[in-house]
Order: sequence, then structure tokens, then C-alpha cells
Amino acid sequence: MNYSIKKLTGNTPWKFAWDKPVIGLDLGSRASKGVLLTQEKIYTTLIPTGLYMQETANELLKKLLKIARLKRADIGYIVSTGYGRISLSFTDIPFEVVTEISCHAMGAHALYPSTRTIIDIGGQDSKAIKVDKNSGKVVDFVMNDKCAAGTGQFLEKAAVLLGLNLEELGNSALLATKPAQISSQCVVFAESEMISLRAKGARQNDSEAIANIAAGIHYSAARRVRNLLGRVGSEPDLIFTGGVSNNPGMRHVLEELIGEPFIKTSFDMIYAGALGAAVYATQHAAKIRGAEDTIHEYRGVDFSAIATLIEHQYEAFIDTNDDDTRVGYLCSYTPLELLNAAGVKHTRLFKAGHSDTVAAGELYTQSVFCDFSKSFIGGFKEGDPLYTSIDKLYNFHTCAALKRASEVVEQFVPTKLLNLPKLRDSEDSRRFFRDEIIAFKNDLVTLTGHDVQEAAIHEQIGLYNQLRRLLKSISELRKREHPPLSGKEFLELVRAYYYVPAEQLLPVYEDIYRQLSAVPDRSENDRLRIMIAGSIVGDGDRRLLDIIEDELGLQVVVEDHCTGLKPFYHTIREQDDPYQALADGYLDQAPCARMKTLEDNVEFSGQLAREYDVDGVLYVYLKFCSCYGVTKKGFLDHFQSLDIPVIDISSDYSESDHGQLKTRIEAFIEVLNARRSADYGKIAVNA
Repeated sequence: MNYSIKKLTGNTPWKFAWDKPVIGLDLGSRASKGVLLTQEKIYTTLIPTGLYMQETANELLKKLLKIARLKRADIGYIVSTGYGRISLSFTDIPFEVVTEISCHAMGAHALYPSTRTIIDIGGQDSKAIKVDKNSGKVVDFVMNDKCAAGTGQFLEKAAVLLGLNLEELGNSALLATKPAQISSQCVVFAESEMISLRAKGARQNDSEAIANIAAGIHYSAARRVRNLLGRVGSEPDLIFTGGVSNNPGMRHVLEELIGEPFIKTSFDMIYAGALGAAVYATQHAAKIRGAEDTIHEYRGVDFSAIATLIEHQYEAFIDTNDDDTRVGYLCSYTPLELLNAAGVKHTRLFKAGHSDTVAAGELYTQSVFCDFSKSFIGGFKEGDPLYTSIDKLYNFHTCAALKRASEVVEQFVPTKLLNLPKLRDSEDSRRFFRDEIIAFKNDLVTLTGHDVQEAAIHEQIGLYNQLRRLLKSISELRKREHPPLSGKEFLELVRAYYYVPAEQLLPVYEDIYRQLSAVPDRSENDRLRIMIAGSIVGDGDRRLLDIIEDELGLQVVVEDHCTGLKPFYHTIREQDDPYQALADGYLDQAPCARMKTLEDNVEFSGQLAREYDVDGVLYVYLKFCSCYGVTKKGFLDHFQSLDIPVIDISSDYSESDHGQLKTRIEAFIEVLNARRSADYGKIAVNA
């Protein structure tokens, strides 16, 4: 099918054409869509998604070329999006991938610039997206979490149960006189309700009963979608995209529940994602032309948007007006794959950096506890809404201070302390830790009332491995002479890992990596390259980074601490026994200083410093930290043996030592600059 752009847009200027045709491919879980965009027309085609994504993409491309009467050599650029986007490759045509969230936003904006809010319902997921009407960029979004309710898959199953095809299901719902009440949030239980209602209908007026059940199905699905919309906020104009947008029953029910009409479109919005991909293809084609005055546009990553996303998830987590179980944890050795497989909402409780919270926690501890452990207790004592919203706390025994802190917190919230072996290489340790992980799983089953399947654990291992690989790949961009992101910006991405659901975060990381990879690596950068190693850097403890990067102009290129790159350096085995894979994977990750042997941690820290070609290392540890304060000599000696300058800094969460810290680091900078300008031989700093 083809559309005239002029007829679609009327008097609205069309600003997205390019001098060569471009293509957008949207490979969905059920159907794959293609758009070929020229200066005057939009050509569309749709086919079922096959087993092999590349074959599906090749078939789409072939059909589009035939419809438009073009050859492959005529195509200036291809952008793919959707479920299968990462599996594609084109060697003869410039090619890029963009997340479907961005593409649906851009596709809707291109045709209907007044669009502010989008509901996208596809085969496997549903999303609510808020759009900047000036640029078509995503302002905020929420997607369904691991559940098929509210998606095309749910409607397909319902249609089969009612003996209808998918097209008939929506039309049947419009004929309902008394929509059935389907209350279950779970697809499996909703199916049971439908079967029961269908059986009753067979003894009455069958067609009327089917219509009422069909309407009930649509209301059940639409309520889930409306809840997503409520989390991002609805602003006119609203637009409906995705495969389910052609379902008149769903459109009617959503408009009723939302209280706002959708924009009436003459373009089939099942192609919104593919059209948005084609629009992005025009932008990438323009960049290939290499206009130097557009270099600043390559970056495109708005890290304030990451902060907004985190804040939104923070608010969603503390809003307990649902039946979800909420879990808090402390340590990066906590297997998040189990928490996700159990279906609980979870967050890392690592807010820190404020002296008032430290003081509140110190009422329960000795003064020789580190400020992080005091802040953890203080968060509960002061009634921090994130901390008090959890139903249970899980902690793995790492250091004595946090073990004691979790015991204190038990008076505020139910707590389970699990053991973490210190000997990483012992087979007995690995068997023991596997047993602890199974105990963790069994406790989650008791907490939620739902079993945790091994297949779900395997799936979550794969998902979190993707996140780890992406974070590591993003960090590796800092190996460039001119890194495209700062240390503070990377820590913001890591912060999102602990607050934003993994399923929602994956496309965000993909998009950020794509944008940062496009930043040219200019070689004129002369900023000193710094590694930070040592104790945990809490959420809110950014004082030292402010001094290093904002005030003194250094570039933090890598972190050897448990809230920086360190936890994402290795992945977990995705085959065989998932409990042993988790035990081995977490014990094999870049080690904490409390693990034996200490040489493993020391050598890894030195490896990172060499790998990222740092000029110097800031070894930072919290006062009274038994793990990093006691072992610091081993680290300092090792950096000296590698001829890497190092300064050790003992810190806390007070505000009184800013000038002292800055002076010490300025002195360290003088040493580093002198080293750059002359051959000093072996130089190491232990200030």
C-alpha cells in the first residue's frame, strides 16, 4: 500500500524526506512491518514474523522494493526496530537500529505533530509513551512488566477460546449489552474465568454471551493499559499505535476508560514504528554526509532524562496502591535474576551522602561503623518512603557493619540475612552458595505465594546478561581519547540499573549505546584520565565526583567499586543448572575486598587501570570501612608496582572537608601533569 504524504499532512510542512529513499523495518513478535519513504510517498507492507529475523527482514525489503519499483542500490539507509532488530545486518546498505519506543514516538510525531501521548499495544507488550511535540523525542515511558495481560497475545488467546478470529473479537465487543466481569490480573486465571463464562453462555443466548465476554476481555486488558498511562500522565493529543490499534473494541474501551478520544488517523498506525524508523533513517543518512556543523548532534543523550526516569520509578515503587510485593536489598552479590523471576518489585537500598541520616542511624550503632551502614539504618529511622515501602529486606553477609545494620533494621521491616562465602575458588564454597541461593528462592516463594520456575530464572539470567554487556560496552567507550560521557553520567546509568525494571531499562541502554557510539572520537582531549577505586559510592554521594570533574576538570574513565563498572564486568553462564550458574557467576564477578584471596581484587583493579589507560588512581574508602580501609596497603603497593600514581582518600558524609579534599587532589594533579611533561620514571603518590 502507498500513501501520499501531501494528502496525509495537508498544510502541515513535511520535514522528514531525504534525497534518496530510506527504509524502516519493524520486526514485531507476531507481525513485521516495513515502510519505504520517499520525498512524496510512504510505501507500506506487512508479513508474519518468521523463525529467522534476517529472512523476514529480507522478505520485507524485497516486497517494499517491488511495490515502489526500486532497486537495493536506490536505498540510502535502513533503520530497524522492534522485537528482532538486534539480529539484523545489511552489508550493502548503511544500517542502524533504534528502539521501538523511540520509533513509535517519532512515527506518530511525523504525521501528527500535536501528539503528546501514545498508547502502543503490540503482540508481546504494551507501552504508554509521553512525547515532546516539538521534536518527537520520548519524554517518558512505561511498559508492561513480564505479563501478557493488556497485549495482543492476550486478545489472541481470548479470541481462540471464544471461537472467533482476532478481527471478529473487537467487533463482537461493540455489541455487548452487559460486559462480563473478568477481574484476574493474570492471563492464566483470566483464561479460566473466560472458560467458565463461555460454558454458562452456551446454555443461554450464545451470541449475546460471547459479545459480553468479549467486552469483558477488552475492559480487563484496557484497565492494565490505563494504569500504565496513569504512571506517565495523559496529555492530549492521544494517539493509538501498534497492531491492536486496529481493534475497534479496544479503541472504544480505552477511550471510555481514559476519558479522552484518540486522534483519528488516515494512516494505519500499525506502521507507526516502521515509519519512525524510516524517519530516523533520514537523520542517519544526513549524518553520513558528514556536515561538520552537526557534529554536536551526534551525542543526543540527555542524561537528565535518565534522572527523570529514575525519579519516576522511585515514585512508582513507593506508591503501594497495588498488590505487588516489594523487596529491598543491599549488596551487589544479590542475584537480581531470582527477584525478577519471582515477580517482585525490587530496589537496592544504597541512598547515602547526608550527615543527618548518618546521625539518625548512629543512635543504633557504635561510632566506628562506616557512614554507609549508619545511613542505611537512618533511612528506616527517618521514615524514608523508599525504605519503608518494602515488604522484606534481603542482605548477604559481606562485612560485619552491614550484618549488624541489617539485624538492627529487623525492628522496622522483616529481614533475612543470607551467607556469602569468602573463599571464591573453593568447590565447597560454590556448593554452599548454591544452597544459599536456593534458600533465597524458597523464601521468595513463601513471601509471594508463587513458585519460581527454573525456565524463568534462565530467562532472567539472559536478560541481566544483556544489561551487563551493554553497561560494559558503554563504559568501554570511555577508553577513547575523547570519552563521550563523564564518570558522573556513567554512574547515573548504573543508578538506573538498581531502580528501573530490567525489561524497561534494556531498550534505554540500547538507545544510549547507539547514540554514544556515534560520537566522533576526537583526539585533542588533554584531560587527565582518572580511575576511582575502593568503597561503595552511594546514591547521593557525588561530592568527590563534583570536585574531580566539575571543579578540577579531570575525566573519570573507570570505577573499581560496587556501584560503578565493577559488577558488570562479567556475565553469568546461561546454560545448565540455574542455581549453580548464579552461584558461580556471582562468586566469579569482579571481587569485593572482603573476598579471599585479596590478590584477586588487587590484580583486577590494576588490570582495569591499565585497560583504561589511566593517568592516576583515587583510592577512596569510607572511614572505618573494614574491607577497604584495612586492605588499602595491598592496593597502593600494587599500583606503585605498575608505575601508576595513586592517592588514597578517607571520606565520610560530612560537609566540612571540601577545601581539604580539593587541595589534596590539586596536589595530585600537579604530580600527574609533571609526569606527562617529563620522564620521571616510577612515580607513585600516597598522600
